[in-house]
Amino acid sequence: MLDLSNAFSGFSVDDIPAAQRFYGDVLGLDVTESNDILTLHLAGGRDVIVYPKGEAHTPASFTILNFPVTDVPAAVAELRSRGVEFERYEGTPVQTDDDFVFRGGGPLIAWFTDPAGNVLSVIDA
Repeated sequence: MLDLSNAFSGFSVDDIPAAQRFYGDVLGLDVTESNDILTLHLAGGRDVIVYPKGEAHTPASFTILNFPVTDVPAAVAELRSRGVEFERYEGTPVQTDDDFVFRGGGPLIAWFTDPAGNVLSVIDA
């Protein structure tokens, strides 16, 4: 019988070396590279691939990765100290506060982008 349960996700970037530095050095994820493809090794044996599209890359129009954390404001502060810039969605239904955190219902969440413009978040675990 066909088993499709070992699926994995992937997304594109315009610059693999910049992505490797961001995901590995700035975010501190376990990242490997093979044949110009990055693999992000996430908890629970879940891998995500990052592949190059060069100038044809268009950032995703949605959040591609959500990182559950126990303290969103603390995670924002830590990542900002590492140079990560957070999004401020003023005048929208997901408007963030001065700490870059959305507190308008549901879990606390804060969004930021990778060097290719893809949206990521830290979200209340």
